[in-house]
Amino acid sequence: MKFLEHNKIVLIGASTGGPAHIEKILSSLEEPLPFSIVIAQHMGEEFLPSFVKRLSLKTNHKIMLCEDGQTLMQGCIYIATNNSSILKDSNGLKFQVVHSEKAHFNPEINHLFSSASEITATHKLLPILLTGIGDDGVQGCQLLAQHGVKCIAESEKTAIVYGIPARAKESVVNINVLDLDKIIEAIQIFGER
Repeated sequence: MKFLEHNKIVLIGASTGGPAHIEKILSSLEEPLPFSIVIAQHMGEEFLPSFVKRLSLKTNHKIMLCEDGQTLMQGCIYIATNNSSILKDSNGLKFQVVHSEKAHFNPEINHLFSSASEITATHKLLPILLTGIGDDGVQGCQLLAQHGVKCIAESEKTAIVYGIPARAKESVVNINVLDLDKIIEAIQIFGER
C-alpha cells in the first residue's frame, strides 16, 4: 500500500438507510483501490466496530475505524467516528479524531467534509452524500464546492430517505444528482482518471 501523496480520496456521508448502500458501493469496487475512501455513517459509537467487521466480511476490502494520528493509505477504507478530520503534515495525510460532547451526530459528516476543504489544492476529492434524514454534510459540501470540488448527491429515486441529498441538491452549487448505480460508476471513473 502507498502513502496518499497527491492522490485521490472518496468521501461518503450517510445517515438513515446508509449501511446497505455503502455495502453495495464497496462490493462493486475491485481491488486494489486506486484511492482511499473515508465514510461518515451516522451510527452509535458502540455499533461502529461491528459495522466495520460486517463490511470487511461482505466486501473483502481492508476496512478500519479512523484513529487519531493514523496515516491515510491508498487502497484503504476508513470509517469515521466522533469528530474525524483529515489533516496534512510533512509526512502526508493523517486523521485527527476528537470526542466532542457538542457533536450532534456520530460522526459528523460536516466536520469530515469541511476538514477536507484544506487539501483541495493537493488532492483530488469525490464527496458523496447518500440517503439520510436532516442536512448533515450539506455545509461541508458547500465549502468543498467553493474550492472547486464537484460533489454528488443521491437521487430521490434510490435514496431510502430523501433528506440529506434533497438539501444538498437545493444548496450546493453544481452538484451532480445520481442514482446509486450511477454513483458507483462515478467512483469507478474517478479511480481511472
